[in-house]
Parts: sequence; C-alpha cells; structure tokens
Amino acid sequence: MVPKRIGSIAAFTMASCLVLSSCATENPGAGVSGDPILSGTLVGVGASAQGSAQEAWVAGFQTANVHANINYSPDGSGAGRDAFRGGATQFAGSDRAFNDREIAEDAFGSCVPGTGLIELPVYISPIAIAFNLDGIDSLNMDADTIARIFVGDITRWDDDAIASQNGGVALPSTPIEPIYRADTSGTTENVADYFASAAPAVWTFGAVDNWPVRVGTAASQTSGVADALKNTGTIGYIDASRSAGLGTVALKVGEDFVPYSAEAAAALVDASPLVAGRGAFDFAVDLDRETTQAGTYPLVLISYVIACVEYRNKHIIDLVKGYLSYVVSVAGQDAAASHAGSAPISADFRSKAIEAITAIK
Repeated sequence: MVPKRIGSIAAFTMASCLVLSSCATENPGAGVSGDPILSGTLVGVGASAQGSAQEAWVAGFQTANVHANINYSPDGSGAGRDAFRGGATQFAGSDRAFNDREIAEDAFGSCVPGTGLIELPVYISPIAIAFNLDGIDSLNMDADTIARIFVGDITRWDDDAIASQNGGVALPSTPIEPIYRADTSGTTENVADYFASAAPAVWTFGAVDNWPVRVGTAASQTSGVADALKNTGTIGYIDASRSAGLGTVALKVGEDFVPYSAEAAAALVDASPLVAGRGAFDFAVDLDRETTQAGTYPLVLISYVIACVEYRNKHIIDLVKGYLSYVVSVAGQDAAASHAGSAPISADFRSKAIEAITAIK
C-alpha cells in the first residue's frame, strides 16, 4: 500500500538542498534539467513507537522523490538494532540508543569500521498519566504520589496525598484501579525510569520494561490500555496522543505542576545532557527525569533514527542524507506531529542534526 500524502513537497525540496552539499546523486539519471533526483531503496527496521511517524516521513519523502523507496518495518527496537548491526539495513529505529558496550564492539555491518554512528532523537512523545473520573479533567501529583498509586500504597481517590495537592477538587471516596502494560514495553520502561529517578524511595524496581507489580489490571499494548481506561476510577500510563477524553495528571517539576505538551516534552530533551563519551554526531540523550527547570515535562519517550557516519556502500549516501534531512525538517516533524502525535524537535536540535547529516559520507 502506498502511504497517503503527508507534508509539504516544497518545504522538503528546499530543506534537502540546504542540507546536502550537492543535490546530485551517483545514480543514473541524476541531475536531469538541473533538478535533484534521489533514487534507490533504503531499508530500515525498528521501533513500533515511531511506526506512525515513519509512515508520515515515508509518504512525504516519496511524494517529493518518486524514484526513491524507503522501506521501514516496525518490528521493534531490539530487532532494529540487531538488523543494523548485522548489515541487513541502512538505518534503524530504536527507543534507546546503542549502549557503550555495543558501540565499543564496533560491529555495524553497513558502516566503515571505526567511523562511528549518528544517533538522532527524532521522535519525542510525552507519556500521559491518564485517569477516568467523572467531572475531573486534570489533577496535580508529584512522582511519589503517582508511584505509590501504582505499587498499591494509595488505594482511594480521596487519599490525603492526592487531596493535599488538589485543593478545591471534590475527589470521590472510591477505589483506584491502576492499569499497567501486560506486554514488554518501551512505554513501561520510560515510566519505570521516571519513577526510579524521581521517586526512588517508593519505586525500587529500576527502569524495567516489564511491569513488576501486580496491582490493578494488566492490558496489552497501547490499545488495550486505552480500552481499560474507559472504566471509571482507573488510572494508567499511555502515549499522550491516545489520552483524548481522559483526565490527565500535571507532574510536579520544581515548585510547579506541568501538564504534558509537545513543547514541554521537547524542552526536557533540550535540558537533558547527552550521554558522555560519545562521538561528535551521536546525540544519545541522558534524560533528566529529576529536572526542576520550569516548563519541562519529565515523562517522555525518545525514539532514535540511527545511521552510519561513513557507509560502505557509497551509492546510498545522498539518499540517506535526503531522507534524514526530511525527517528532521520542519515539514517532516510537523507531519509526524499531525500523524503520530509526537513533539517536534527544537530548532536548536535541528541545527545539530543537520550538521550530523551533512557529515555523512
């Protein structure tokens, strides 16, 4: 099936020519009438979290480049990293960057050995703590309170820990039913990491991707959580784009309570340091879940596009540059935001990403 048309062709063409040092390619037929022609096929495997965004990026890119094919298979982050290491793909999607041990092994089949990786956090998605209570659209909670709900320490909605942060809200004296993921999940891992960082006295399980507490109701995948949250009295964690019609929790950051938003999610990424000791174009982010910086939302999932700094196959270089240029462009990020509900990357990070893409050889 050919994905539907998404994004601005004119914006993409301009972005591509700005990023690429040359709009010509090494493929036959390039440069006819002075126009850029990108052709060939790129294969990527990876995170299902960025699957909808990839649909938007592929549609926008292929609409502007009718001789190019981008094949992305959302088989999961681990499958994407394995395929990229084995040389079966030209890029990968992953909800985590490669770790130090994996990078030290320097076993990336499509890359020239010793030249390093480009890891771009191109998909930023706030995770909502969502609930279903009649007549209540928003609540304030700190990390300890939320974690205590999910481990079963707080069992009723009018508990003092919740009420004290929500003056003037008429909370019902009914049981709380936590909803958690039954399957292994990157969303779970990010929620667990948030609890481990911001509520370590309550959450002692670490940043696990398989929910360790059997309190409440298990639901498979995002769609299962969304269905379970239709029941009154429930609370769960879910991609923010799927929280429409539900109440959501504003998280305590410093002295303020911050509701989820695309801007606040992107602000956390910008406020967080990069993982130390990485290459010049490896933008693996060490998310600062304990930040007190105003306007940041600490419960965020980042998904990366991973590519080579230097490819063994020189014939795909311009195509890789062209596709990644669209992914990080304003048009590409807006298309993903519209299609997948993600938070567009900041202008500051876009400039860094363009520098990295330009360096591909």
